[in-house]
Amino acid sequence: MAEGFLTTHVLDTALGRPAAGVKIMLYKVSGNSHRKIAETVTNADGRTDAPILPKGKFVPGVYELVFCAGDYLRATGQALPDPLFLDEVPIRFGMAEDAHYHVPLLLSPFGYSTYRGS
Repeated sequence: MAEGFLTTHVLDTALGRPAAGVKIMLYKVSGNSHRKIAETVTNADGRTDAPILPKGKFVPGVYELVFCAGDYLRATGQALPDPLFLDEVPIRFGMAEDAHYHVPLLLSPFGYSTYRGS
């Protein structure tokens, strides 16, 4: 049984707090094909209540997290005139090992960053 799993969280670096209520979709990527395998929303701590890809469902490969940043920015009053600079933020990454992967998003209205966390 696979022991790998994937977690994520979102921090609002402009407001200096966790980003609650951000919708996140997870896709499995194969060539030009994207297949949605999970969808969740961040809680008050900016985290998901459970791993977005839990143990037992882990398969090595290429994945993409899509964060609905625009909806969050509008809800928190940080949205500027349309079109927003950032709306949906995709992060494509590979998972090669049967291990814990953590891919967070640090977000502001005009920029974002990510890294492999722990």
